[in-house]
Amino acid sequence: MELFGGAGHSLEIAKKISCNGRLIGIDRDEEAINAAKEKLKDFQNVTYVHDNHDNIKNILKNLEIEKVDGILLDLGVSSYQLDERERGFSYMQEADLDMRMDKSQTLTAKEVVNSYEEATIAKILYEYGEEKFSRTIAKNIVKAREIKPIETTKELVEIIEKSIPKKYQVKEGHPAKRTFQAIRIEVNDEIKPLENTIKECIECLAPGGRLCTITFHSLEDRAVKNAYIEASGKCTCPPDLPYCVCGNPSLGRIITRKPIIPKEEEQEENSRSKSAKLRIFEKR
Repeated sequence: MELFGGAGHSLEIAKKISCNGRLIGIDRDEEAINAAKEKLKDFQNVTYVHDNHDNIKNILKNLEIEKVDGILLDLGVSSYQLDERERGFSYMQEADLDMRMDKSQTLTAKEVVNSYEEATIAKILYEYGEEKFSRTIAKNIVKAREIKPIETTKELVEIIEKSIPKKYQVKEGHPAKRTFQAIRIEVNDEIKPLENTIKECIECLAPGGRLCTITFHSLEDRAVKNAYIEASGKCTCPPDLPYCVCGNPSLGRIITRKPIIPKEEEQEENSRSKSAKLRIFEKR
């Protein structure tokens, strides 16, 4: 049995599953589910679930599945979402400020930008985007929305560009990249539940089963790395104790001490793969 979170690699995985196996495709984006159904229309061993991978235990319970042999978590925004202009994920195309992976949810980027307090916006930009000019950007967002609501990606990009000195814009790529990442993470709650999701995914594995997690930025990768270390049985005792008393159990072992990154050929073929990192954990 195989569990799959995300539609991006569905065809490749389905081809590798034997006729006795089962593929479960989970995605919060209903359009991604529909795309996977079209790709896999010739396969009869696929179950599609429109849900969030954070709900992994409930999903399996509802499917009456106790354990699975493998899980692939493909985190973050997909190329399809970035390329669909009306979704509002891209700072390169003008669209309504949306950024929802799940269109059925109510919180949008427009609400974050126009209703959050200045200090909260600054904190989000700094923590989720590692944006050094977070306070200036937040201040200018609040100033702009006092005149009129900020409704489009273009309007937000213009505010960001005015907030960052030109010399930094040249050095560090597109000035809106970090802000858009931060707002997207806030809208879709991508980081806060991640470490717990990793733990629950490992608990859902059968002995010898593996969790493969693909991340696309440092915040995701750090959370996954920490969760893997914790699951492997990291001692939490104070360093001055002569021996371990915490009894922190080990759920398995980390297969990849360092993340696997795309080869040069793949990076040349797909520039978006350059930031991808794969980490693997094996259940005991």
